[in-house]
Amino acid sequence: TAVAITEQPVSVSVPVGYSFTLRCRAQGRTSLQYQWFRQDQSDCRLIPGATNQDLPIIAEQTQLYTCRVNDLQRNVVFSDWVKVEVHPYVARGLPPRLWQGEPVIVLNPSEQWVEVGQPLQLQCAAIGVPAPSYQWYCNGNLLEQQKRKKLWITHTKVSDSGTYLCCASNSHGEHWTNAVDVHIGGGEILHPAEHLQLFHLVFILATDKIALLVGNNCYQHHPNLMAPVRDVFELSRLLEHLGFQVVSLLD
Repeated sequence: TAVAITEQPVSVSVPVGYSFTLRCRAQGRTSLQYQWFRQDQSDCRLIPGATNQDLPIIAEQTQLYTCRVNDLQRNVVFSDWVKVEVHPYVARGLPPRLWQGEPVIVLNPSEQWVEVGQPLQLQCAAIGVPAPSYQWYCNGNLLEQQKRKKLWITHTKVSDSGTYLCCASNSHGEHWTNAVDVHIGGGEILHPAEHLQLFHLVFILATDKIALLVGNNCYQHHPNLMAPVRDVFELSRLLEHLGFQVVSLLD
């Protein structure tokens, strides 16, 4: 092609007021001209004066951006659309002073009590440059279809009960949300004490190989640990391959 994008801009997820730069690079047979556009609601509008390869931005609200590149012979190409996601309510001290763009969790999921057949929604969010990707887990098992900030199950089953958490990751690293319990029941949902009795009953009646893994990473007088959570995930996969039924509990 006469004009080709060699470096696409990337989506970011940042706190309100954060300053950063979107980059676009292209190559062609003649000199190139750049023009950035922003999508406001349903309208795509030219950004006056935004005619450089780099577009400085001070994050104010979530918007979409693209860059048009053309040569002197009227050959034109557009970059990918990228999303600048802006979080207006971010906890104090975030991002860290020496933040390099690694994911930082700004919204953790909360414990849920849901009746069978009702919808389940868990939500998390993270800042990151580039914007983080998300992966949800239940009882240490990766949920193949749950790769967004919001986990959504339209009609819950008893088997959807368990301990959930999400990993936000980008090219700079990863960060895990807090682990939360989701309780799915019939007309009357069991409370924690009743769950404990049920677990005892399951272990007494069990005839197969069962492994109980407990990973603690939240301590009252010690910084949070991440290794126990990951160890539970890795051990659960290993034990399942060995024929164990695995029950994973976090915190």
